[in-house]
Amino acid sequence: MNFRSNYFTKVGWLEIDGNEQYITSITFSTNEPEVSDNLPLIYEKLHRQLDDYFIAHTWNFDVPFRPKGTDFQLQVWSELQKINFGETISYKVLAQRIGNEKAVRAVASANGKNPIAILIPCHRVIGKDGSLTGYSGGLNRKKFLLQLEGGCHSLELF
Repeated sequence: MNFRSNYFTKVGWLEIDGNEQYITSITFSTNEPEVSDNLPLIYEKLHRQLDDYFIAHTWNFDVPFRPKGTDFQLQVWSELQKINFGETISYKVLAQRIGNEKAVRAVASANGKNPIAILIPCHRVIGKDGSLTGYSGGLNRKKFLLQLEGGCHSLELF
């Protein structure tokens, strides 16, 4: 059975989808998402961990999640999870880390299709010149998340 929850942040709502065992999607939404009745305990646990992240600025996520994607996307998303809290890397470095330096555009595309915001920290990938680049949640949210984590101190949007 599938469930939906929501979580409010300073930069908008998070829509959280999954089942009793794992989270399958976390996306930003401009409107308050509907919430399922009788949410499994995994959602309560995730909400506590999101509180820790957004309020205490700590990274202690351990809820199980399972994104759906191609083998290549899953490889990129797995590598994203190795980027430390407060750290940023470029798309080129991410491509190097998966062993294919020439796949920068494909890596950027996979990064942009990440279905589990925050837990798979695609917001930690920036341009090689240190500039903010695309984020499916919007550049204002990417900037907010990076500043919350302390990974970038003087980001310019435009």
